[in-house]
Amino acid sequence: METNTTIDIEARVERARNYFLAGYNCAQAVVMTFDDIIGYDIETLARIAAPFGGGMGRMREVCGTVSGMSLVAGAICPSTDPKDMLRRKENYALVQQFAEAFRRENGDIVCRRLLGLDDTTVANESAMPSSRTAEYYRKRPCVEYVATATRIVAEHIAHNVNKE
Repeated sequence: METNTTIDIEARVERARNYFLAGYNCAQAVVMTFDDIIGYDIETLARIAAPFGGGMGRMREVCGTVSGMSLVAGAICPSTDPKDMLRRKENYALVQQFAEAFRRENGDIVCRRLLGLDDTTVANESAMPSSRTAEYYRKRPCVEYVATATRIVAEHIAHNVNKE
């Protein structure tokens, strides 16, 4: 990865938190924070990451923050040639590294388990996102998952700038 971008890890974490607190979903908050690294504008990144919120379309599967980290991994360790298996392996390894770091810190990478939801609750949820109220933020640790995911990616970038 070649970049002239300086990585201020805590500033990135705060930026991601602010995106989430402004109403963006968890995946969007992570991805948008790395717009300068990915090379797309905020609106485009918000569109690309939108479906991954709520554990992919609010199905409570893989946490949107983990999906967000995966999208950033595609930018910092791209795999664009379908015949280049080594590059694909490197990309997958980075995704696995990010996911494992998140799992170590939070115990899981699956949204419903992170939120303590049972399968019945998940099955009965609609596609309608929850209103972002004070109660929502009090009940949901998602802003901290956003912070964790952003920190994992920012630390990786900070330790690998101009080394790859």
